[in-house]
Amino acid sequence: MNSSNQTQPISNEKVLTEKELQQLLEVDSPTVANVIELFNLRSRVAGFTNHTLKAIYPKLAPVVGYAVTATFRSGYPAENSDSYLGMGSLIQNTSSTPIPKIMVIQDMDEIPRSATYGEVMVTAFKTFSFSGLITSGAGRDIEQVRQLNFPCWASSILVSHGYCHFVDSQLPVVVGGLQVHPGDLIHADGNGIVNIPNNIASQVAALCQPFIGAEQQVLDYLNSPNPTTIGYAELMKKMRADIDGLRERIQVKN
Repeated sequence: MNSSNQTQPISNEKVLTEKELQQLLEVDSPTVANVIELFNLRSRVAGFTNHTLKAIYPKLAPVVGYAVTATFRSGYPAENSDSYLGMGSLIQNTSSTPIPKIMVIQDMDEIPRSATYGEVMVTAFKTFSFSGLITSGAGRDIEQVRQLNFPCWASSILVSHGYCHFVDSQLPVVVGGLQVHPGDLIHADGNGIVNIPNNIASQVAALCQPFIGAEQQVLDYLNSPNPTTIGYAELMKKMRADIDGLRERIQVKN
């Protein structure tokens, strides 16, 4: 397996604190996506995975982490080996990636021929400070992995590992239509996977609960006794005004 160095380590000032990471863990991915929209940095249909990836265990709590990336094939024998002998090197070469980490693997076979991950791989990643695994390929050992409480996202489930081997690591990959670079901050749950730009990540973390609060006043009203359409319209206006107020707190840094 080759190891690429196409991206620079994340600068220390952009690495989130434990408090900021916890703020992100307490909210779902749609909320994170909503808050990112406030910054107007990218299209509202960019920055998240498409319908081809699904949470294998959608009831697990959200995860957040910095991406470690790799490419993978299993449809034909590797030149040197047909097993996961590159796993140790892959994990060792991620020492510059902040914790927690999320493993992001692009299956280079046009259609997944066999499973990218199973019980052994997931156990290794969980042991070495990874919080989740995302692949455009397939998974297996779904019951064994379920017992590990380790979130996984994949395109499918397949029974065999085929001629599994990593091709390259720590380079840009594409999973579910989302390009992911090493060190990208990822938030994921049963709704899907969203990339949080590192230069706004701390602000996104801080704004999630206020955004939820703005929405909650509408939900509380709708669940109160005898809500009216007039009252609903007034609360919607207030919610939009409160969200506009959050935009005024935004500072975008390079």
